[in-house]
Amino acid sequence: MGFWSKIFTWWDGATIGTALFSRRHGERVGTDSLGNVYFRAKKGNKRWVIYNGPNDASRIPPEWYSWLHHQIDGLPDEALPPIRKFEKPSTPNLTGTAHAYLPSGALERGGQRAAASGDYQAWTPE
Repeated sequence: MGFWSKIFTWWDGATIGTALFSRRHGERVGTDSLGNVYFRAKKGNKRWVIYNGPNDASRIPPEWYSWLHHQIDGLPDEALPPIRKFEKPSTPNLTGTAHAYLPSGALERGGQRAAASGDYQAWTPE
């Protein structure tokens, strides 16, 4: 991302002002598996995240979400039990991307869907 877009755009990562504010008024507390960086205010109890890439709240893992929203007091590594082997890693919302789920009748796939199976009967008033 270029210098000017860092100054003027907020929707595609942190601006220079946000980065400076975070370093001056915040204390870095951790990083998640996606590269997002989490901060806590030096004064008060405000918490925030600097995204690694586009600003999308679905890119925050559940354990850090609970920390951001004050559902747990300690950091996720300390306050939560270890991840169980049957738990899958969280994934961001893929709607609107090339990896989004498209059912067989979706317009993006040509809009063709299977014919009705014949078990449907229209209701008619008596």
